[in-house]
Amino acid sequence: MIELLFPGVNHLQNIHPLAVHFPIAFLVGSAFFYLLALVIRKETFANTALLLLIAGAVAAAATVGTGLYAEPGVMVSLSVRQQLLTAHKYCMIATLAVSAVLALWATAARPFPRKNRAIFLLLFLFLLGLMAVGADYGARMVYDYNAGGSACSQPIDFTK
Repeated sequence: MIELLFPGVNHLQNIHPLAVHFPIAFLVGSAFFYLLALVIRKETFANTALLLLIAGAVAAAATVGTGLYAEPGVMVSLSVRQQLLTAHKYCMIATLAVSAVLALWATAARPFPRKNRAIFLLLFLFLLGLMAVGADYGARMVYDYNAGGSACSQPIDFTK
């Protein structure tokens, strides 16, 4: 039944690609609403930011879980695994850890920490950068080395 609704799913090696966009959307959205809360000074924006941050941390946990589960079966050469997959994995585990710390901090100081707010925002900026770098490693595996599908009969070696 799922194949009729979503025929592209047949080409996936695992379900990890179905989860990866949620933490990106939630965490970037949270940063946007925290910025609005800072500039406009409305608690409604901070409440929305907190909910998105919590959703982003939960989505990051699910995405890291699906990635770790999928890792042994990813069809890439050893060189791609060493150069890209390992870096992708560590960036995204760190993204999960930082998002969890921020979510716990913001929950404890609902909805937007007043004390050490500059540190909170710098840590959030670091989180977004870390997530972008990790996503870039993942995209390179998928689009440069065919890690996400079955278009090639064998893995492509790492070249750059």
